[in-house]
Amino acid sequence: MGRNLEPKCKQCRREGEKLQLKGEKCQTAKCPMVRRAYRPGVHGPTSRVRPTPYGVQLREKQKAKNSYGMMEKQFRHYFDQAKKKTGNTTDILVQLLEMRLDNVVFRLGLARSRALARQSVNHGHVLVNGKSVTIPSYQVKEGDIISLSTKAKARPSLQIELAKLEQHLTPSWLYLDIQELTGKVLHAPKDEDLKQNFNPQLIVEYYSR
Repeated sequence: MGRNLEPKCKQCRREGEKLQLKGEKCQTAKCPMVRRAYRPGVHGPTSRVRPTPYGVQLREKQKAKNSYGMMEKQFRHYFDQAKKKTGNTTDILVQLLEMRLDNVVFRLGLARSRALARQSVNHGHVLVNGKSVTIPSYQVKEGDIISLSTKAKARPSLQIELAKLEQHLTPSWLYLDIQELTGKVLHAPKDEDLKQNFNPQLIVEYYSR
């Protein structure tokens, strides 16, 4: 499967906001969005972009796609899935994105970024109901138990991450047991949990044009 190898900080600068792609670095003064808060490129500091309605929709789609670390074909597949289901397409789209296994690992605080969460899943360090799952796009279900493998728990770096878990804000649709390093999916995200840094309605309009 293809990967977006473009520098992550460049993606944030293009969208004009932090997409939290670099974990802790996004919260420090070293973040390029703090040091160079303008679009990348030679004309970035002086450019004055006046986006069209299509351009606004495109940017929202790119923002969401880059936030979850997906390529166009895979992201479009999620929209097609959401469109086929009964209910609000915008809510269903966000639910499908949020209930990806790599995103759940990130939301639980077991990885500093979605990229690291995806890597942990690919390497077999994440268990779902006690069984290793190596597919980052795996859709978790209500009641699923997410845990780390014995090898992952033995990592020296994990102790540093554990100290930060106490300050981590876990979404209401997930439960985290810090002592056991296990999480549980309580239910599908809804209401406040569906609010993101992008507008899913504009994404639906983009694909429906």
